[in-house]
Amino acid sequence: MTFLDPMKPRTLIIIVSLALARWAAGEVGDERLSGGDTTVFEENNKAFSRPLANIQATTLRQHSIGNSFFNQNWIEGPASATGRDGLGPLFNARSCSACHPHDGKGSPHTRGVNKLGMVTRISIPGSGPHGEPLGDPTYGTQLADFALPSGQPEAKIRLNFTKKQVYFAGRPFVLYHPELKVRDLAFGPLHDEVLFSNRLAPAVFGMGLINEVADETLLSFADPEDRDGDGISGRPNLVWDRQGRKKRIGRFGWKASQPTLKQQIVDAFQNDIGITSSLFPHEAIPPTQVLMIEGLEKSSGGSPEASDRVVDRVTTYLATLAPPARRGVEKDSVQRGEELFHRIQCAACHIPEMKTRAHASLSELSEQIIRPFSDFLLHDMGPGLADGRPDFEANGQEWRTPPLWGIGLQHVVSRHSFFLHDGRARNVIEAILWHGGEGQKSRDLFVALPQKEKEALFDFLNSL
Repeated sequence: MTFLDPMKPRTLIIIVSLALARWAAGEVGDERLSGGDTTVFEENNKAFSRPLANIQATTLRQHSIGNSFFNQNWIEGPASATGRDGLGPLFNARSCSACHPHDGKGSPHTRGVNKLGMVTRISIPGSGPHGEPLGDPTYGTQLADFALPSGQPEAKIRLNFTKKQVYFAGRPFVLYHPELKVRDLAFGPLHDEVLFSNRLAPAVFGMGLINEVADETLLSFADPEDRDGDGISGRPNLVWDRQGRKKRIGRFGWKASQPTLKQQIVDAFQNDIGITSSLFPHEAIPPTQVLMIEGLEKSSGGSPEASDRVVDRVTTYLATLAPPARRGVEKDSVQRGEELFHRIQCAACHIPEMKTRAHASLSELSEQIIRPFSDFLLHDMGPGLADGRPDFEANGQEWRTPPLWGIGLQHVVSRHSFFLHDGRARNVIEAILWHGGEGQKSRDLFVALPQKEKEALFDFLNSL
């Protein structure tokens, strides 16, 4: 049986209850199955790009169409390629896959050069009518570093990382601190109190399963008042659901600011590529800037530029990208590392296991035992990781727990091992060392581990 820290009664109750339910149903637990019946067994650079193992023929056809839209380069409109035009006039990438190569994680800025796969969110103090971040009066909520030939980018963005030596438990470590530089602003100065947040594009597999975890399940992980006294007080971010016209629990994005997979997609269409949809029918350009951009209407690819059919197919594509199976679960070092993962309380936020709801939008996603290693809740990670930028109910020090499934294959798929919201951590060790706030106790317990036990913990993480 997996080792459980007796100091974590909430986690113990959740996992044991689920295990008993599975035992009663006669289910056999296979630790390799990250996504239940949807899991695929791949270890190459396509490991994040495979459709669900249990995908049905009709769904597979929709998946394939969505794949083409996800990977296509959008072009300036109007064009003869109807349905694939409308790029810009300002944008961060020409396609979805440009930021998510092989459906994996984007690359951070390196040597100060802006790479596709990272965006800079901005806002000013205050919030909009539904609690959303309040955009800069001239530049909105995201800086665009590309533009159509007839225009000019909003800014040139550079992110440098400076080495700084730090000490934990008396031991020296080197961490890389980000320094953002914004130059050549095209439409005048930013607001005096502008807030910045650099965001690395995450891997996109398994999003359909995350979308189908019931709100009640996520709420069962929450303990905003820290009633059990363990120092962990995860809470949901309540955000605006445009389609439902109400507040809902957020589950996507670095601060859990999007409630559904579909809304996550159309938000990216609008802000990252400059493509409108029925949910986001207007360009992400503030009125003060519209007057300065010539030919804005002429560059349109229709209204909306991404039809509901296109949005639905891309949604199906992302909903049906399967999580890869775990590897080496039978090894002693991996099992020992899993015990340590629980002992140092990593599992308090990185919840190992949960179940999707019975009546999912796709039958393939229904009632699946999944192992994302996240609670998808907000946690205060301390001042070291703070961006100072609120997002709905998330404050400037809170971040959504990122899922850990697939991290052992990230270097294979994405060809890098950068972690955290802005890629400042060059490896898992640095990601752990950046943990403060609610994660500080686990960080300190990790630092105190003997080297052999650290290696076992890494073996476990690499198996995910």
